[in-house]
This record gives sequence, structure tokens and C-alpha cells, in this order.
Amino acid sequence: MNAASAERKPVLLVDHRHLDFVHRGGPPGGASVARALSNEVSPHLGIGFARWAGAEVAWTLLYDEVIFVIEGCFELRANGELYQVTPGHLLWIPEGTELVYGGHALFGYVVHPGDWKQRHGLI
Repeated sequence: MNAASAERKPVLLVDHRHLDFVHRGGPPGGASVARALSNEVSPHLGIGFARWAGAEVAWTLLYDEVIFVIEGCFELRANGELYQVTPGHLLWIPEGTELVYGGHALFGYVVHPGDWKQRHGLI
């Protein structure tokens, strides 16, 4: 085995049904999030899944984010607009955006940088 192949990281397959979801909002409704890849796997990208069931969560992004809907309808309010995102659509949301997450959906997300909590002194 040469040095290049010894340094390769494995390809990972992640099933959202096997992740531990953490409560992030509600009542009313509910919202939970599960990180799919740790910072040890990739400090550059934060990747995971979320389940939204009518909760509304306000937040100002400390990272760039992409959201892609798997089932249901995810809603995002930002900059005076309401975005309704359904399967087959995605949102790109720039860092610094003040928003409210909502809707009823299972969706995936990608954030950059993945280690945003460390960079902002939150852990």
C-alpha cells in the first residue's frame, strides 16, 4: 500500500433513522436536529438532518447554510420573504442572515464552516 492510499478517509453512508436527534424548538410544535458527520470527520462542513413539526425557531446564521428538503414543506422567513421549500428544492442562506425556521419537514443541511461553534467561542 502506498502513502497516498494509506491516508485516504473512508466513504461514509449515513441513514438519518440511525442518528440521535436533539430537541431544538417547541412547543408549540417540535424541532430536532442530528449532526451526521462530526468535526473530526470534517471540520470544513457541518452536515446533518432536521425534523420540523410546526416549531418556529429564530436564529442569526454564523455560517453559510444549504437546506434540502426530503419530505414535507420547510418554511424559512428571512429579509421580509417567506420561502416554502418542498422536495427537490434547496435553499442557500448566507452567513449573517436573520431568519425564522418553520414548517413541517424532514430536511438535510450543510453548513460551512463545520466548526463554526469553536470559531465563535460557543464550545
